[in-house]
Order: sequence, then C-alpha cells, then structure tokens
Amino acid sequence: MRPVLPGDVIQAALALLAVPEPARAGLIRQMLDEAGQADAFRQSTGRAHPDFGTGSLMSAAMTRPRAREPYWDDPDYARCLVMVLQVVTGERPAPAA
Repeated sequence: MRPVLPGDVIQAALALLAVPEPARAGLIRQMLDEAGQADAFRQSTGRAHPDFGTGSLMSAAMTRPRAREPYWDDPDYARCLVMVLQVVTGERPAPAA
C-alpha cells in the first residue's frame, strides 16, 4: 500500500460511515488488502489496478459507496476516523478477514 495521506483517511472513514457499524471492521481490512494488491500491481505493471486503483487507501475507498462528509464533531464519523487512524498506525491491528 502506498503511504497514507489525510485524504486517504477521510475517504476510508466515509466508506466506513456508509455501512452499518458491525461491518466496518471487515471493510477496513478489505480496503487495506485491496490497496496492497493494487500497489503491487502498479509496481509490477506501471498501471493502476483495474478494480482497486493506484494502491492508495483513497483509491480503494473510492471504489465503493461513501457517505457524504459530515462535520467533524459528528460522533459516528469521529469513530470511523479514529478506526482508520488506529489501523493504519498499527495502534489496533486490522481485523482478520
């Protein structure tokens, strides 16, 4: 997976926000896996992966429905942002698929 930028975190959180809370842990794992596959494909071919994009977390997130961005004081959105940050920093391991 490519290095994580602020836009990656936001788009991944919006994808999480678009699904019910019980599905979020599996979705972040899936997006990370897809970003890793896409990055490997990009490195070997020089092209974006046809399904998963460029290898960034943002491009993996943008292949699925995302909620409209609420204000940052929205508790559910804040929980999604924290979940993404915890997983990408290794503070909390990404759940098994």
